[in-house]
Amino acid sequence: MSMEPASPTPLKVVLVEDDVAFQQAFRTALAEAGDLSMVGVAATAAEARALMDGPSPDVLVVDLGLPDASGIEVIREAHARWPDCAIMVATTFADERHVIASIEAGASGYLLKDSPLPTIAEDIRVLHAGGSPISPRIARQVLMRFRPDEKAAPEEPASEGADIKSGVPSLSEREKEALQLITRGFSFEEIAELMGVSRNTVLTFVRRIYAKLEVRSKTEAVFEARAYGLL
Repeated sequence: MSMEPASPTPLKVVLVEDDVAFQQAFRTALAEAGDLSMVGVAATAAEARALMDGPSPDVLVVDLGLPDASGIEVIREAHARWPDCAIMVATTFADERHVIASIEAGASGYLLKDSPLPTIAEDIRVLHAGGSPISPRIARQVLMRFRPDEKAAPEEPASEGADIKSGVPSLSEREKEALQLITRGFSFEEIAELMGVSRNTVLTFVRRIYAKLEVRSKTEAVFEARAYGLL
C-alpha cells in the first residue's frame, strides 16, 4: 500500500491587531496559503501578554497602534519571552521614529498596511526563513536617514577604492559574500550551502559583521552596510 508523503508542519502565526476587518483579511490570506496556521489573535497588549504565557509561535505580526499600549512594548516583551519567534510589524505608522524603535525592540520586518495583503503569506515565509520584509517606502525612508544633506554642495568624485563614508568598516571577502546573501533574504542554512561552509561558520561571519557594523540584527546590518557603501 502506497503512502502519501507527510505534509510539512504549517508555520504557526500569531497576530496582535485591534482592527477586526484587518484580522479577518489576515486570517483569510493565511487560510488560502495552506502552509500557514493562525494559532492566536490578540486585540490588545494585555491579550498579547496573556498569549506569551503559552508556547511560542513561529511568527508574530504586530500592529503598533494598540488601544492600551504601544505595539513596540509587545515586540520587546515577545522578543525576550519568545526568542526563537520571528517578529514583523504591520501598521499605518510610517515615520522613522516608529521604524527604528521597532527594529531596536526586536522586529525583523516592517510592512505598511497599504501593502498588498495577499503578499503577506510570502512575507511571513521570507521572515521565518531569515529574511527581513520591509515596505519599499519604509526602506527608502530609513536609508535616507544615513544620506548627507542633498542640499549640500556636491563633493568631488571619489577615487577608485575610496571609502564612501568615513571610517567605513573593513569586511573580508567572505564576510561581504555572506552579507550580500543576507540582503537577498537567504536563511543561515541556505547561506551555508551556497558558500560551501558549515552553519557555524556562517554564524561566525555574521557575528563579525555585526561587531564591525555595530548592529544587532539583520535589518540593521543591511541598513548600515548600504550607508557605508558596502552593498
